[in-house]
Amino acid sequence: MNQSTSEQPADIVARLRATFDTGRTKPVEWRTGQLRRLRELLTEHGADVAAALHADLGKSSTEAHRTEIDFTVREIDHTLEHLEAWLRPEPAPVPARLGDDARAWTQYDPLGVVLVIAPWNYPVQLLLTPLLGALAAGNAVVAKPSELAPATSAVLARLLPQYLDTQAVAVVEGGIPETTALLAERFDHIFYTGNGTVGRVVLRAAAEHLTPVTLELGGKSPAFVDRDTDLAVVAGRLAAGKFLNAGQTCVAPDYVLTDPETARALEPALARAVESLFGSDPAASGEYGRIVNERHFDRLQGLLGSGRVVTGGDSDRATKYIAPTVLGDVAPESPVMQEEIFGPILPIVTVPGLDEAIDYVNQRDKPLALYVFTDADATRERFAAETSSGGLGYGLPLAHLTVSDLPFGGVGESGMGNYHGRYSIETFSHRKAVLEKPLSA
Repeated sequence: MNQSTSEQPADIVARLRATFDTGRTKPVEWRTGQLRRLRELLTEHGADVAAALHADLGKSSTEAHRTEIDFTVREIDHTLEHLEAWLRPEPAPVPARLGDDARAWTQYDPLGVVLVIAPWNYPVQLLLTPLLGALAAGNAVVAKPSELAPATSAVLARLLPQYLDTQAVAVVEGGIPETTALLAERFDHIFYTGNGTVGRVVLRAAAEHLTPVTLELGGKSPAFVDRDTDLAVVAGRLAAGKFLNAGQTCVAPDYVLTDPETARALEPALARAVESLFGSDPAASGEYGRIVNERHFDRLQGLLGSGRVVTGGDSDRATKYIAPTVLGDVAPESPVMQEEIFGPILPIVTVPGLDEAIDYVNQRDKPLALYVFTDADATRERFAAETSSGGLGYGLPLAHLTVSDLPFGGVGESGMGNYHGRYSIETFSHRKAVLEKPLSA
């Protein structure tokens, strides 16, 4: 279950809470020390972590470093550079009626003991980035890696106790029983990344203790392609964003919205873009990943018949391979449009024009991301003003979550709360109001 196999969730939480109560985690020196140690783990054991990611998801070493290891290192470096400035008390103006000698300010207090529950699709980044934010904010942390990425879970459970303060950080491995037992305990914040079904379970459990929760969920993130765009550029960026990690990315473009004429021209451009990325046989490409397990493979294979295959469509259950696939002539009521795909299938849905595209987005759950490919400022402005999404990207998918000074999170069905950079400090802290009035006045 964790570094001490006999230790139960209640004992782990009690131990970490006792550590927090001593004040051990509050000094900036402790926080920055933990972040530097976490950085050392990733730089000294990058090969071990990359090998685990390849075992679980077929990720290449290049992709493992770019999207997981180096991504987290950059977030650590950004936090180390700015942490002291972020933590400075912020003065607030005081009404004249309180006198000239009264002062007011806000300060960040760590919450206490935080639970981080990670998913399987980016099992390093999506465990360690919330973890580093919680540590930077001065908390003790229980880290729960995903059991669906067992090799990565095992390597993190082995390495984290070697590098981090085991009196303040614990790793709990396991599946539903272990997670359920953890959720029965009282935490000061729960950070969950995953799907809405489990998100509701987490939220109900947290309600028993009035524990604040951050939910990083998913959803069907649309990509609108306007008329008269450079379709070769659009197709290259769509394919790179969609088929990264074999489509198993929460902010991947889930489907394309465009008019029928543009769709016809976009189809061959997407086929060429896929070949440019992975060659004529993606199954032989060292840069193309695999589906995480047979259950998800079977679910995705069942969606392949939802439209006309433009490119791809091949699959092999023995190796959990599904080719990067583009589907044309996809009806809104088709199976592939009823759930988040979370795999390498890109449907193209046609609408008459911009008005109908905006209506289509607004008639469905608010997505985690919305991507707009257009050269028209007026079109960009309409999407910004008339739609709601966790993030909005013009011309490039996925990139917004790499900007540490932008908050990353969902809205509505796609989640609540956000993190990255300074926003992680806000998430894992209480912003306390303080007023001072001298007694000698």
